[in-house]
Amino acid sequence: MRKGTRNASSNSTLFPPAVAKHPLLCPPPIENTDDVTSTCAVRIRHASAADESGVRACVDAAYGPYVKRIGKPPAPMLDDYAALIKSDVVHVATSDGRLVGLIVMWPQEGHLYIDNIAVLPEAQGIGVGGALLGFADQEAQRVGLSEIRLYTHAKMTENIQYYPRKGFRETHRATDAGYQRVYFSRSLNPHRR
Repeated sequence: MRKGTRNASSNSTLFPPAVAKHPLLCPPPIENTDDVTSTCAVRIRHASAADESGVRACVDAAYGPYVKRIGKPPAPMLDDYAALIKSDVVHVATSDGRLVGLIVMWPQEGHLYIDNIAVLPEAQGIGVGGALLGFADQEAQRVGLSEIRLYTHAKMTENIQYYPRKGFRETHRATDAGYQRVYFSRSLNPHRR
């Protein structure tokens, strides 16, 4: 994953997406301009109270398809996002001012815990999730942690395939709060980048 750059004026982190010219993340090119350079980016910033409806919509869109497969709403669909945003643990990924993803995370003893990572279905597969995970790496290192932990539902097989590609290893499986969960961990190596 690439390191983001801190933008002091907007208090957000800028991450170039994996696909620099994806239509969702990049506006159409401006015609007849030889001197304009198109730079597309995902910006990651703390969520504010004004983001609550967008956060909820993103979570519902990302997790909604799993309701039938799991037999009930996935746990992130039941969370109180007003309280989480107020607790300052929600960060949103935006592109051209549009919320395209989010991550809910906080430090725990010895690791950074990712409670939820969600990307709008139309923004999946173009680097938004990778940018959010890269941001989590930076946050973990910023607070002196060298491990990230998260879990997913056992029936979310796409996630079970995705996380190992991002350097996570499965640590165990367990049932918690009525959900069959698969737990993952990733150690951060400062020499990895």
